[in-house]
Amino acid sequence: MTDALLSRAMNDALDPPLLPLPDRVAALLSELGSPPRLAAHLRAVHDVAHQLVDWVEQHSPAVVFDREAVLFGAATHDVGKTVHLDELSGPGSAHEEAGQALLIGHGISPELARFAATHASWMDARVGLDDLLVSLADKIWKNKRVPDLEDLVVARLARATGRATWEEFLALDGILARIGDAADERLAFQASFPIHV
Repeated sequence: MTDALLSRAMNDALDPPLLPLPDRVAALLSELGSPPRLAAHLRAVHDVAHQLVDWVEQHSPAVVFDREAVLFGAATHDVGKTVHLDELSGPGSAHEEAGQALLIGHGISPELARFAATHASWMDARVGLDDLLVSLADKIWKNKRVPDLEDLVVARLARATGRATWEEFLALDGILARIGDAADERLAFQASFPIHV
């Protein structure tokens, strides 16, 4: 039953329609015995990250970022919660460093594994646009607006495009509002899967 629920959370055509997790990530989550709820969360954030990177590419084609890294980061950012199960239903940050170490231990490059550690550290000066997009996807999937995070993304976009900050703010605000409109469906999808089986 656990395998069937996990598979359903990662891949099945469901309502709302969410992109399946990449095969590489699905295999890793299966190997780790991921709780179905975690897989559902990662799938929802991964789907939102797809929407964000598509928007950045269309809105600001001159912006340089690593699309595949952002998508992988969104799909694995909370993988450390396979070790820290209590953080699936409560607060905590132990999963961040644990997730990075777990990914590296499974042969994932440090460049991709870093998202597990950086997704909640957007104020760190070393964080790049890729990291900010993963962090943003991890917030907006449930329609949580974080002005400090959004301001950082707006500033990066404005610097890269040469457009005024207010223009970038309005454009980003529009896409985040649109993505946020489907948050209730994503939250219901995640909640339909158990933490413990």
